[in-house]
Amino acid sequence: MRVLTLLWLLILAWPLPAAAVDRFVSTSDGVRLHVVDVGQAHAAPDAPVLVFVPGWTMPEWIFQPQIDEFSKHYRVIAIDPRGQGESDVPKAGYVHTRRGQDIAEVIDSLHLQHVVLIGWSLGVLDSLAYVRLHGDQALAGLVLIDNSVGEEPAPAASKDKSAPGGRKLSHAEFMAAFVRGMFHRPQPASFLNRLTQACLRTPERAADQLLAYPVPRSYWKEAVYSTTRPVLYVVRPKFAGQAGNLAAHHKAAETMVVDGLGHALFVDDPARFNATLADFLVRKVAK
Repeated sequence: MRVLTLLWLLILAWPLPAAAVDRFVSTSDGVRLHVVDVGQAHAAPDAPVLVFVPGWTMPEWIFQPQIDEFSKHYRVIAIDPRGQGESDVPKAGYVHTRRGQDIAEVIDSLHLQHVVLIGWSLGVLDSLAYVRLHGDQALAGLVLIDNSVGEEPAPAASKDKSAPGGRKLSHAEFMAAFVRGMFHRPQPASFLNRLTQACLRTPERAADQLLAYPVPRSYWKEAVYSTTRPVLYVVRPKFAGQAGNLAAHHKAAETMVVDGLGHALFVDDPARFNATLADFLVRKVAK
């Protein structure tokens, strides 16, 4: 009986994922951005706020394993960038300056402080655009996942929308192939189909604009080196050279190269990624 009582006490004491609140932030150019806000009741008053920025055409719920885990102890904000997820799909604004400004306006509108900005894929560039435009005063840390940060060596050019044999893929076919190719470990067909449909909400023209930010690679490098906040750079081997250079030359940066995972490495192995992020938060960010 005593063992059962202790077990129940442990279960009751163990924090559970908090209920998510859907919010909409109106930007200065009239676009409604959808954000998920969760975990505020569980967070200590001085705990950092984790703000997740997803990649090219992706919805915020790609980070669900991280939202569920970290909202037990932190306030977590996950953003649907303009044209993605449940946010508005405007005709304009698919450039780095506007996307960086959107992040700033979410942070300002929700009165966030001590922010750990966590960007994945295109979200890396959007996060660095935020730093370049607004500095790091609101930040407690910066986490950049699997994209170039402008260091050497430069990444290989992206593939075009062609299938083996040269046939040009339709936008829908290309997006379906892109989504499947993000994972090294098998994912449920229902998840892949849902994710593909979410990505197709971004119009093809807007998606193409997002892949052609009109700045040199040095823009991103200058941004990441401009911050004195702790930086965590988690990448696959294709960016190992950049990770090595960043670790060697940026006093506040640490890097991790993970093998055997796909581009969405935090979905392929959420336990490993979450442990890495949790360790970084405790060692480098906690007051």
